[in-house]
Amino acid sequence: MVCSVLEEMRIRSLGVIDDAVVELSPGFTAVTGETGAGKTMVVTSLGLLLGGRADPALVRIGAGKAVVEGRIAVPAGAAAVVRAEEAGAELDDGALLISRTVSAEGRSRAHLGGRSVPVGLLAELADDLVAVHGQTDQQGLLKLSRQRQALDRYAGDGVAVPLAKYSEAYRRLRAVSTELEEIVTRARERAQEADMLRYGLEEIAAVEPRAGEDVELAEEAERLGHAEALSSAATAAHAALAGNPEDPEGIDAATLVAGAHRALEAVRSHDPALAALADRIGEIGILLGDVAGELAGYADDLDADPLRLAAVEERRAALTGLTRKYGDDIDAVLAWAEQSAARLGELDGDDERIGELTAERDALRSELGGLAQALTDARGRPPSGSPPR
Repeated sequence: MVCSVLEEMRIRSLGVIDDAVVELSPGFTAVTGETGAGKTMVVTSLGLLLGGRADPALVRIGAGKAVVEGRIAVPAGAAAVVRAEEAGAELDDGALLISRTVSAEGRSRAHLGGRSVPVGLLAELADDLVAVHGQTDQQGLLKLSRQRQALDRYAGDGVAVPLAKYSEAYRRLRAVSTELEEIVTRARERAQEADMLRYGLEEIAAVEPRAGEDVELAEEAERLGHAEALSSAATAAHAALAGNPEDPEGIDAATLVAGAHRALEAVRSHDPALAALADRIGEIGILLGDVAGELAGYADDLDADPLRLAAVEERRAALTGLTRKYGDDIDAVLAWAEQSAARLGELDGDDERIGELTAERDALRSELGGLAQALTDARGRPPSGSPPR
């Protein structure tokens, strides 16, 4: 049988212990030391992890609280694992992480698998996790649950098989009952959540935003708001590159580059190095011509329509109304809408889900009764190979 194993404990500000880590290796581990070294505090720490009473007098003098943390490896499917997961705990590589904090004022907190839990839950799991042997500590065999477990193990598969079926049905019944109770008891909250989601989705649908639309409109608004400055700059740049027809005496870059190119072309045959420079200047002339043409087209196409600018700003205001409520940008708003639509579908399906869960719960109760009777009958039969009564 695979048992739970306490792998490590960390103790801080408990009794004579300031900060210590107890690492337990596989097999037998002996903790020794002189009187007052803290051996008793190690056992006390274990008791706190197992839901023992928290005594504020145990907190180290000068400390605000004592903390005990433990790591217990547990086999998959163990009763302690099932109960811990029902409480919302999560395993860490097959181990349960348990923490207990005791303040100097007497307050006590417990955490199991990353979730805050009642101290009573640790006490409930204690018998399945650790056995403490001592003069008066070992009382496990007096408990009916331990006696039944011992007898069930002795009976073998004759009891193990129906017990496994019963346990599985019981776990499913608890899960179904918990979900059903959560839906029913939180009906008002869920209705309010559905109304809020429905309102948000209707508001977004009324605006009909497109992905990336806010970015596109911001760029267009910036361009329209500075249309005159952009047009003036493009015209001036075009005149500097290609010349201004209204100023025939002006000197432009294209004319200067063309003159330089002609000068080098006349003598390029005398030196290959100069010929290469002439080719590069020719490429510059072509590039200047292309840029000048694009600048002319840009200036002609630039829209300075104030009505369009007003429409863009109005549309941006509508989109901003959405981003203030539902996301940092329109893409985030659309993501919220998608998630909210899915959530709304779940909430609107509560009535149907309640009916499904109620039917499943009733069926499981009926099935559980039959499995319980089969388990009782199996426990009443002598195990195979046992001597006759």
